[in-house]
Amino acid sequence: MMGPGDDAPLFAKGDRVAVLGLGLSGTAAARLLHALGADVYASDAVAGPRQLESAEALRGEGIDAEAGGHDLDRILESRLVVTSPGIDPSTEVRRAIDEARIRTVAEIELAFRHLTSRVIGITGTNGKTTTTALCGHLLESAGLAAVTAGNIGRPLADVAMRERHPDWVVVELSSFQLADVETFRPTIGVLLNLAPDHLDRYANLDRYFEDKARLFANADDDSRWVLNGDDPRVVELARNVPGERYLATLERLEGEGATLEDGWLVQRLGGATERWLAASDLQLVGGHNVMNSLLAGLAAALAGCDAEGIGNALATFRGLPHRLQPVGEFADVLWINDSKGTNVSATRVALGAFERPLVVLLGGRHKGEPYTSLLADLEERARAVIAFGEAAPIIVRELGERVPLQVAGGLEEAVRLADALAEPGDVVLFSPACSSYDMFPNYEERGRDFARRVRELHGVEEAS
Repeated sequence: MMGPGDDAPLFAKGDRVAVLGLGLSGTAAARLLHALGADVYASDAVAGPRQLESAEALRGEGIDAEAGGHDLDRILESRLVVTSPGIDPSTEVRRAIDEARIRTVAEIELAFRHLTSRVIGITGTNGKTTTTALCGHLLESAGLAAVTAGNIGRPLADVAMRERHPDWVVVELSSFQLADVETFRPTIGVLLNLAPDHLDRYANLDRYFEDKARLFANADDDSRWVLNGDDPRVVELARNVPGERYLATLERLEGEGATLEDGWLVQRLGGATERWLAASDLQLVGGHNVMNSLLAGLAAALAGCDAEGIGNALATFRGLPHRLQPVGEFADVLWINDSKGTNVSATRVALGAFERPLVVLLGGRHKGEPYTSLLADLEERARAVIAFGEAAPIIVRELGERVPLQVAGGLEEAVRLADALAEPGDVVLFSPACSSYDMFPNYEERGRDFARRVRELHGVEEAS
C-alpha cells in the first residue's frame, strides 16, 4: 500500500533495481524490493564478515547479491538504484550512476512510499539518537503503537515489510539519508540543531545544511515542525517553510511550543500552558538533554500525548548507571559508558546491543577469562578496538591478529584515540571486560572518569 507522499512509482514489477551496500539498510531495502516484485541486484564493495553474511542470506532468499565488489555493467542496466547513506557520492560507482542519469533514492525514500504509518522525522547535528529514542518512549508510554527506525538502527524498510504497520514511526535521519529523498514528508518534523559537521564529505557547510533542509522538501500547509528556537541556524533554515511551526526554547517562548519555566518543562498549545515535570526530575543529565526532552515532548504532544503522560514518561526515561548508559552524542557519534561490563560475558552482551559500527575500548585488570570469545562480535561490528591498562598485552595477543587494534597508555589517551577513529554514525563503546582495580577503586569511579573525559573533550560541562 502506498504512503501519503507518492508521485509516480519508482519502478514496475520485473524491473531491475540495484542496491548499493549490504549494511542493515541495504539488506532491508533488497528484501523490500524483492517482495515488491523487482529484479534485485545487491552488492557491496567490502567483503567483511557482515557483508558476506548478508549476501549469503539474500541469495538464500532468491535475491542476487555479492560482497567484495560491484558489477557496474549490471548496475547501469537498472531502472533505479537504492544507495546506502555510507557510500560517498564521489565514489566511482556513484559517479558512473549519475553520468548514466539513473534515478537514485535512499532506503528511507523507498520505505516511506510503502508505509501507512504517520512519521515523526528527527534530524540535526547532535542528539538525534537520544531524542529519537526518547520520543519513541513517550509515544509507547501513552499506549500508541510506535517504533523507532532509521539511523538509530532499525531500517525503515523493515517496518514497511510488516504485515501491520504501527500508528507512528519515529525516524532518525542523517544528512546522508536525507540527501537521496524525493517524496519523504514527515507528519511531524523535528530539527534539533545545526553545526559544522561531515566536512570531509561536503564541499562546504552550505551543502551540509542543504541536505538537512531536505527534511522540509515536501512541506505543505498540513506539516508540523518542531524546532530548536535557541539555534538561529535552525530558525533561519525553516523560516519560509509551509506548515505550522512550534519552537522549543530554554529562553522566553513567544507563540506555541515548549519551554523551561521556573524550573519546569512546560508546553503551550491551543492557548493553554501545561506542565510536564521539573527539569530536576529528568534522568538525562545536561542542558542539551533538557532541550532534547523539550523537542521530544513537543513532538509527542503534537502526536496526541497528554501533558501528564509526557511528564510521567520523561521521568522514567533512564539508563542504569555505567551499564549501556549514553554519555552523549557528538558529531553524530554516540558514546556509551558500560563500565559495569567487568567481565567478558558482560561485554558480549554489550556488543550485541548495537547494530551501528563500533569503536570498542577494552582493558583494566585481567580476570583470567579469554578475550577470544569476543572475536565473532568484534569482527562483525567493530571498526576498531582500543586496548588499555594492565590487560592490554593479553588483549593484543588474543585479538590483535583478527581485529584492527591499537594500544593506549591510559583512559585519557584511549578516549582521544577513540574520538579520532570513530566515524559519523558510529558508537564508541566503553565496555572494558576487565575489573577496574589497576587504575580505579571500582567500576563506578572508572565510569565517571570515562564520562567526564568524553564531555571535556567535546566541551560539555558536567551537570551540577
